Amino acid sequence: MLESQNHEDRREELEQRQKPTMAGLPENARRPLEPGERYEPVVHDETGVPEVTPRSVILGLVFCAVFSMAAAYLALKVGQGIEAAIPIAILAIGLSRFFSRRSSLLENVIIQSIGANSSHVVSGAVFTIPALYMLAADPLSGVTQPTVFQVIAVSFLGGCLGILFLIPLRYHFMVEMHGKFPWPEATATTEIILSGERVGNQAKVLAGAAGLGALYDGVVTSLHGMAETVSFQAIYLKQLLDRHFMTLRILNNAAIVGIGYIVGLRYAAIICAGSFLSMFVLVPMVHAIGEHVPLVLAPGTVPIADMGPDQVFKHYVRIIGVGGIAGAGVLGIISSLPSMMKSIGANVVGMRSQDRRSRAQIPRVDRSLSGKVSAVGVVIFMLCAFLFFTFGLSIEHAALYAAAGTVLVTVIAFLFAPVAARAIAIVGTNPVSGMTMLTLIITGLVMLKLGVTGGAGMFVTMMVGGVVCTALAASGALASDLKVGHWIGATPSRQLALKFLGTLVAAVFCGLAMWVMSQADPAQGFGTSAMPAPQASAMKEILLGIFGTAEAPLQWYLFALGVVLAVILRMAGVAALAFALGMYLPMELNTPVLLGGFLSYLVARRREGDSDASVKARKDRGVLIASGLVAGGAIMGVMDAITNAIIKGVTGDMEAKSVVHVLSDAAFEGLPGEILGLAGLVALCAFIVLYSRRAQPD
Repeated sequence: MLESQNHEDRREELEQRQKPTMAGLPENARRPLEPGERYEPVVHDETGVPEVTPRSVILGLVFCAVFSMAAAYLALKVGQGIEAAIPIAILAIGLSRFFSRRSSLLENVIIQSIGANSSHVVSGAVFTIPALYMLAADPLSGVTQPTVFQVIAVSFLGGCLGILFLIPLRYHFMVEMHGKFPWPEATATTEIILSGERVGNQAKVLAGAAGLGALYDGVVTSLHGMAETVSFQAIYLKQLLDRHFMTLRILNNAAIVGIGYIVGLRYAAIICAGSFLSMFVLVPMVHAIGEHVPLVLAPGTVPIADMGPDQVFKHYVRIIGVGGIAGAGVLGIISSLPSMMKSIGANVVGMRSQDRRSRAQIPRVDRSLSGKVSAVGVVIFMLCAFLFFTFGLSIEHAALYAAAGTVLVTVIAFLFAPVAARAIAIVGTNPVSGMTMLTLIITGLVMLKLGVTGGAGMFVTMMVGGVVCTALAASGALASDLKVGHWIGATPSRQLALKFLGTLVAAVFCGLAMWVMSQADPAQGFGTSAMPAPQASAMKEILLGIFGTAEAPLQWYLFALGVVLAVILRMAGVAALAFALGMYLPMELNTPVLLGGFLSYLVARRREGDSDASVKARKDRGVLIASGLVAGGAIMGVMDAITNAIIKGVTGDMEAKSVVHVLSDAAFEGLPGEILGLAGLVALCAFIVLYSRRAQPD
């Protein structure tokens, strides 16, 4: 989250002047320019270097499609997405070896720029739309299940709006503010692209790890070759914990271990601490008190005395986690308000700051889409959004609601999309979830004033929120991509134009992946332990709070406890969102994250005599391996979901899939499967640590 800078602006500018420049970039790339000084990028104005070619566009779109599906799966599974720009940049450089001509720097910029659409489109979609699938699963909610077209349209419209509002700010962010922001993600991506041959060798490691991740998770989930969940019954820990109404499980999943490695031990420990509080403290406590209450306490469906630990967690404890997620998002917005107000003012001024040179005088590296393109685009967007909200939501007499929704989307995105871009420029993170919650509250209250209630009100409000959420994510990601292009020398107008194409592809494949996963058995659907969709669950509770009619005093009491807990965590300096995510997510999803974080600690641990270069080499290889495991495992998860949907659609059940299972169901869920699972997990961890620690500096 953004922090208020107050009078620190001048100090920050001086610090920027002292920052080292990356190898390959001009000396003035990351410092403010002196009066009259001009930045010359790596690839100069008119050099004839290939940029937008069939190769760069096709590879970018392929990466965009693949990473969109993978990112959707992971965001729904564990609430963590994939930052696709860096893996795509590495793969782009590595794949160029298979062509007769190596890809140019500008082609690689275009490839990663198009491919990186996957991250922001997925962020907007999976934070919001799954809430409608969850609500639709309850016949009493009055919410209908979103269609594939609706999911794709929301993602595409939001992505386009985020791009359109950043076009007039490109000159302000890239030229006027040159050297005044750190741009953490853009810095890492640019370093990769400029590293050339060394990164080409890293592509082999990344691709090999992706293959290993896909193979490992495929053996577990598709072939049932070893247990998917390890409960430690082989060492009698499960039996001991059962006696005290506790549970300890770990998901045997390479992708989630990779996520834990990437986020690091500190963040992973906070997530898992939330899970330990839920399963080792709150679940036993609720059961110890509730077993003496003979009544059914809603939202439970049976007396607590008849529940197991997972049922107590599902019906009571995880609601505290949902409240914590919502509270953390709102607190983030409140703490960021001074910076947001300052950003909005600076962005309004920045929109008036345009390149005054004639078209013929503007060099290629500064040639962007004009403000007129942005203005016309916004008008077209508003027309398309109005038509979509009017005719695309299957709600009768929706013209008034559609007009209100269109105005709300446009105004909120106009105010917040540039704020998201500035957040990416300063701290590398985007406070999109908090701003989306605020959007839902504003839109919901407006819809109630207009007389839209019940399921229709929830559906319209979430569609508006989905468009805004995607717009905010898109503007932040676009700002980072434009900075990469500005440093290296890409043509801004070409980057921007291709962003629209990449957004369409990402929306299509994210929408398809989400629809496939929504067709799973209801016990494995969104909001369950199999696919928790934590951010969307928090959005769902906000909708129910605005439009819901059912009395659920205990549920809202637990939700409020989560909000209070978020405040306490914030006061204690603990990452409230990470802790609340851990409280909400099932135990078996958080423990492999902690395991991955511990592996990153082992790899980075300095031995006597280690140089800084050798430690960095180990860290870099470890992150590469983890990134590959994440991508490969996530893609396999999507492929498994597609296979399941096809089998279920053709045969009506999943019996046909048992033909490829290595273990019987009893062995898979029993002691033989667990022993094999433990052995596989130990082998995977040993490979990550040993192979990473063998890395040597270049």
